[in-house]
Amino acid sequence: MELPEEQRIVITGIGLTAPNGNSLTDFRSALLTGKSGVQDYEIRYFGKTLAGICHFDALKYQSRKDLRRGTRAGSVAVYCTNEALMDAGIDIKCADRSQVGVFLGITEHGNVETENEIYQISQFGYDCKYWSHHHNPRTVANNPAGEVTLNLGITGPHYTIGAACAAGNAGLIQGVQMLRLRECDLALAGGVSESIHTFGIFAAFAAETALASHRHPAQASRPFDKQRNGIVVSEGGAVYVLERLSDATLRGAKIYGEIIGYAMNSDASDYILPNTERQIECMMKALDKAGLAPNEVDIVSTHATATVQGDIQEIKALRQVFAGCKTTYINNTKSYIGHAMGAAGVLELAGNLPSFEDGVCHPTINVDELDPECEINNLVVNKPQPLGDIRVILNNSFGMVGINSVLIVKKYVH
Repeated sequence: MELPEEQRIVITGIGLTAPNGNSLTDFRSALLTGKSGVQDYEIRYFGKTLAGICHFDALKYQSRKDLRRGTRAGSVAVYCTNEALMDAGIDIKCADRSQVGVFLGITEHGNVETENEIYQISQFGYDCKYWSHHHNPRTVANNPAGEVTLNLGITGPHYTIGAACAAGNAGLIQGVQMLRLRECDLALAGGVSESIHTFGIFAAFAAETALASHRHPAQASRPFDKQRNGIVVSEGGAVYVLERLSDATLRGAKIYGEIIGYAMNSDASDYILPNTERQIECMMKALDKAGLAPNEVDIVSTHATATVQGDIQEIKALRQVFAGCKTTYINNTKSYIGHAMGAAGVLELAGNLPSFEDGVCHPTINVDELDPECEINNLVVNKPQPLGDIRVILNNSFGMVGINSVLIVKKYVH
């Protein structure tokens, strides 16, 4: 049964920054031409490593004072949100800003700022009088979304959703729900990450023997490949303009797609290791909510991070859910940009959305020798796969402490 227009939620704008592109057009081009955004990186205490680093113009929408007072995650969020509004053709100054909501997924927040402050006072014998008075507003969990409201004068609801690496999808799901509840009329939703600026995340993944290394940075992130050796940590963000279909139609907005299904659940089994059964349940719940059979999905965007067990467990789940689905194709975006944590799900979905227009499934790159335990029908590797009419994308995004999220987007046809 089709929902009434005021309950149907569509995507009308996308703003992003990724290690290999600062707009959807550039990002999509990089995915179709095999351009990686991973490069050499060095960070205090940990030393030399690899990372996905963004190179957006932070001063495009903020002053130098804003950058000094705020955070990298906030700056990413401000850039992406302004770009999304511009893409949607919305002048926020002409909108009722009390009816605009900002909902951003984050993996963690405050680590970067706290590490920086400890380093600064270490230069003064750990005298706390040198601790910044900006530290508290920088480290509260709602900071990235709050910085967006300050930048744009938005007075509607704002908060972040801490959902580990499932957070980007969670931000979009929250935006959908708030629009359906009529708690806002315009939702700015997505996810952001500043993770590469904390040495702790590199040290922790290294301690877990889960940090990628490779003599060629662009080849370091290699989900499904037999020689994969871990995660490439990345920064980035993507913010979507979400509207009710009735409102989008009324203003003649372009529509990237309609969010028709979603689900979130918990493994309740391990702090780190994924749970195949719970992933299956999450995908099936999202499909049920969307009113779809598995064989109606054209592209599955995988979460796979290039950890041995993570990739294998997700493929096991996909084999069960999509068994016998001859026209369902599977790809991965982390192979280009690494793992952007809180922004991962929304960047990966954004990279696939243009397939509704160009009919092409971008590949997983860096698969030189497929791990036999990751074999699955229609896994697109190393070169783009033209599919023709693509109508449904299913986006997986899973996180530590056992959190899973699935989002399903359908091509909008007038």
